[in-house]
Amino acid sequence: MDQVRIGQFIAECRKKKDLTQAQLAERLGITDRAVSKWENGRSMPDSSIMLALCKELEISVNDLLCGEVVSMENYNKELENKLLEVVEEKEKADRHLLSLEIVVGVMCVAILLGLAAFASFLQLEEWLRVVLILIGLVPFLVCLPFLIKIEQTAGYYECKECGHRYVPTFKSVFWAAHMGRTRKMRCPNCHKKTWQKKRISKD
Repeated sequence: MDQVRIGQFIAECRKKKDLTQAQLAERLGITDRAVSKWENGRSMPDSSIMLALCKELEISVNDLLCGEVVSMENYNKELENKLLEVVEEKEKADRHLLSLEIVVGVMCVAILLGLAAFASFLQLEEWLRVVLILIGLVPFLVCLPFLIKIEQTAGYYECKECGHRYVPTFKSVFWAAHMGRTRKMRCPNCHKKTWQKKRISKD
């Protein structure tokens, strides 16, 4: 999606409604700085606020995502194109998150192993060895919930039995036995517990 074009379109629609950035922001319950970022193409309106924004500007969500008022003749085609773009962008973001998960995970393990090695091979007092190992554990324990959250939300898990792809709960991912990105979980569709592989796309 062209953020600059969408931003310019938001600005045009706002001005047609004789609203300042501050007035539009007040109606949406956000800051005028957020509106400014949209209009300058530096960010996109959050999905939770899109409907309210479109209502204020008297446009459709499809118009917003296209950066122009879409004629009825092209409406279905443009809507389909925008939906495909949204799916592609989500898949791209999910791949990025999963790559980030690997990088952060490797860094945390490297810090832990490095400090454990220092504690083992250097001649240090016992309490100092314990402190070094605890320091190594801190980044690992702090990052662990975020890494599991990425594992849960980025992409989908595919049931081996019925082929259903879904986003599991944080709890089920946290407690599931796993080998890499394959986890043993219960499918919400067929209710069978199988080893389920991570997939990027929904279909």
